[in-house]
Amino acid sequence: MSAAIDVNILLYASDTSSDFSQRAQAFLAERVASSELLYLSWGTIMAYLRIATHPSIFSHPLSLAEAAANVDALLRLPHVRPLSEEEGFWELFQEVAEATPIRGNLVPDGQLATVLRQHGVNVLYTNDSDFRKFIFLEVRNPFV
Repeated sequence: MSAAIDVNILLYASDTSSDFSQRAQAFLAERVASSELLYLSWGTIMAYLRIATHPSIFSHPLSLAEAAANVDALLRLPHVRPLSEEEGFWELFQEVAEATPIRGNLVPDGQLATVLRQHGVNVLYTNDSDFRKFIFLEVRNPFV
C-alpha cells in the first residue's frame, strides 16, 4: 500500500505549541519506520516551507534552513517519493472540479487530490476533513 501526507501533519510535527505536535511527531516516526511507500507532493512541501517559516502563523517559526532540513530528512528515506503534476493534470483537475465544486481554500486541496489521483495514490493522511469531499480518496486522520 502507498499513502500521502498532507501539510497539516508536517506542520503539527514542527509546531511544538500545537496540541497535536507530539501525536504528529509519533505518527511521522511510525511512517518513517514503516516500509510503506509514502508520497509528498511538491505543493505540500512548498506549503510546509511557507507556513513553518511564517512568523505570523508559527509562534516560533523555523528558519528556512531548519524547515528544509526536515524536508530533506524525509526525502532521503528510500520509501518516500515526491510527486508533481504530470502531463494531463489540467484536464484531470477540471474533471475533479466538475465532480467536487472547487473554489477558494479548496483549490490547493483540489490540486493535491488531483495529483494523488493522477499517480494512483488513494490514501491521504490528514487532519483536514475537506478532503473527504473527494470520493476517490481514502482519508485517514491520525489524530482520531
